[in-house]
Amino acid sequence: MKIFPAIDLLGGKAVRLKKGDYNEVTVYSDCPPEMAKMFKDAGAEWIHVVDLDGARDGSTANFSTVTEIAKVGLKVEIGGGIRSMETIERYMNAGVSRVIIGTAAVSDPEFLKSAIAKYGEKIAVGVDIKDRMVAIKGWKEISALECFEFCEKLQKDGVSTIICTDISKDGMLGGTNTELYKQLSERFTMNFVASGGVSTVDDIKKLSAMGMYGAIVGKAIYTGDIDLKEAIEAAR
Repeated sequence: MKIFPAIDLLGGKAVRLKKGDYNEVTVYSDCPPEMAKMFKDAGAEWIHVVDLDGARDGSTANFSTVTEIAKVGLKVEIGGGIRSMETIERYMNAGVSRVIIGTAAVSDPEFLKSAIAKYGEKIAVGVDIKDRMVAIKGWKEISALECFEFCEKLQKDGVSTIICTDISKDGMLGGTNTELYKQLSERFTMNFVASGGVSTVDDIKKLSAMGMYGAIVGKAIYTGDIDLKEAIEAAR
C-alpha cells in the first residue's frame, strides 16, 4: 500500500482544516515545498496536494506553489478546483503526475469522460462522503448522489483511482472508517485511497491488510502522532 503524505494549500501556506471548515484553520508551514522535501527524505514516493482555495472557488490560486512542490522530485497528485481540460494540461505541464477531479465529476460528467479519454490513469476522482452522500464544492454542498451508486457509475466510466474521504473523520485524529473502505474495496475493482482520520500506524496496518491501494496521512504527521518513515514501512 502506498502512503500519501498530504499538503493542503490555502493562500500559499500548508494548513489543515477541521472537518473541512474554512473557519477552523491551523497553519503548519509558510513554505510547503520545504515540507515536501522532508516527506521525500522520509522515503515518500508520492505527495497528495489539495488546493483549498481552488476547491472552494474553482480557481488555481496556488498553482505556483504546486509547481515548486513538483520540482522536489516526488510524484504529485493534485486536487481542488480542477474543472477544465486547460487546468489539467497546465498541471501536467508543471510536472504533476495525477490530477484529482472532485466537484466536476458530479456536475460535469462529460468533462470527466473527456479527461479520462485523454489522460487515462493520470485522472483520479475525489469522492468525499458525508452520511453516505457525496459532498462537493469544498464540502460546502451535499449532492443527491449516494456514494456507492456514484462509484458504480465512475467504474463504468473507466475511472481507475478513487480518493475517498470520510468528512466526519477528517482532521479529527480519531481513526479512519475501515468499514466503509472494506465495503468499497470488496464491491469495486478500482484503486481506492483512504483519506480522513488516518491517525495511527495501526490504522495503516488495517488498511494495508484490507488491500487498499493507498492511504493519505495529513494532520497525524504534523502533530507527530505518526512518524512518516514508520508509516511507509508499515504500509509495505
